Amino acid sequence: MSVRSNKPHEIVERALELSRADGCVVIADEESTANLRWAGNALTTNGVTRGRTLTVVATVDGRQGTASGVVSRSAVTLDELEPLVRAAEAAARGAGPAEDAQPLVTGGAVAPDFTDAPAETSSAVFADFAPALGEAFARARAGGRELYGFANHEMTSTYVGTSTGLRLRHDQPNGTLELNAKSPDRTRSAWAGRATRDFKDVDPAALDAELAVRLGWAGRRVELPAGRYETLLPPTAVADLLIYQYWSASGRDAVEGRTVFSKPGGTRLGERLGELPLTLRSDPHEPGLESAPFVVAHSSGGDQSVFDNGLPVGATDWIREGELHRLTTTRHSAGLTGLPVAPAIGNLILDGGDPGLSLDEMVAGTERGLLLTCLWYIREVDPATLLLTGLTRDGVYLVEHGEVVGEVNNFRFNESPVDLLGRASQAGRTEKTLPREWGDWFTRAAMPALRVPDINMSSVSQGV
Repeated sequence: MSVRSNKPHEIVERALELSRADGCVVIADEESTANLRWAGNALTTNGVTRGRTLTVVATVDGRQGTASGVVSRSAVTLDELEPLVRAAEAAARGAGPAEDAQPLVTGGAVAPDFTDAPAETSSAVFADFAPALGEAFARARAGGRELYGFANHEMTSTYVGTSTGLRLRHDQPNGTLELNAKSPDRTRSAWAGRATRDFKDVDPAALDAELAVRLGWAGRRVELPAGRYETLLPPTAVADLLIYQYWSASGRDAVEGRTVFSKPGGTRLGERLGELPLTLRSDPHEPGLESAPFVVAHSSGGDQSVFDNGLPVGATDWIREGELHRLTTTRHSAGLTGLPVAPAIGNLILDGGDPGLSLDEMVAGTERGLLLTCLWYIREVDPATLLLTGLTRDGVYLVEHGEVVGEVNNFRFNESPVDLLGRASQAGRTEKTLPREWGDWFTRAAMPALRVPDINMSSVSQGV
């Protein structure tokens, strides 16, 4: 029997029927992807894939507490369900009590579309984008540029069923576009990326025009030494830094004194982190950045717990008008720390800048400074201060008297995103952006450009 002949909700229901554990959670993820790749102003490959992953969480109550066992497998059919369920139960019986044990979420919520077929993507998602990309190839060729890149679209339908009666479902579209323009001699390169739900809001011609301007800026090369520079961080770079900060905002770790959000005797909640009235927030219903409105946890660890599957999540301010407002918690870690329950959410938005201020206008207001394109190879140096290091990539430009006057060498930076927020002197309008470094894991972000008077470019890099 083929995988596609079994409806996801039937798989979930049958797994729950087979369960002999004290509690059971079943997560079925149905995924389809479509992609295009191109090089040298010509399409090279395209393809469509489909797959299913089934995760079974079994919980067993013992005299010393509740244990959990988790097993995930791909391409599971109805005939293969029982061995999977038994494996999860055996894992639970062989484990010690789970530290994060909580009663499974109740409430009887049933999604009206739980029994519907999964949403799917196909090459049709590129119906308008592909011809426009072909036109961009022609313009680039005529302008002496070579375009390289890829477009990827995923649709994941997630079905969550529990022995307590929850039947939830979420469809998550996720599209990314990365475009590189290179000079024919490959000495100059520029990058642009976009995140999208359906590729209807992506304009290849506009991106190519943006990259042509950047390649023009790179016609003049200026060598600069390491040092502190006033720097304009575009939204993609801001997103990469703040996503790492978000991943590091564990309430439990902060209470235990192990993070940048710790202080003697507690946490920095309520403390003002910067002068600008910036709000860092998540909202599963944010237009254009929608994400699952309930917890989906395929494993326990950090600040997620399989016992929280199906727990509703709502709009949350992590930083509110410059003050630290929430840290991420599970129900278990919230109980340990006394903090509010605040599960992580699948998007991140920074608001509070000037809604009428574009990055171009910020460049025009710069006497002398650097304009970055993007960051990569970001790594943590010190969790206590959240000091990060990384490299600039695909274009660092020198701005003098309000104009870009040339491209400079790449740098290694050493900075904490928390400190950068505190030192930021200007924020532009918030716009959807693609985090380049974390785009394989986190794409739903909206950020402003930031002006920071003194970013530490600690050394010159030979990175591209």
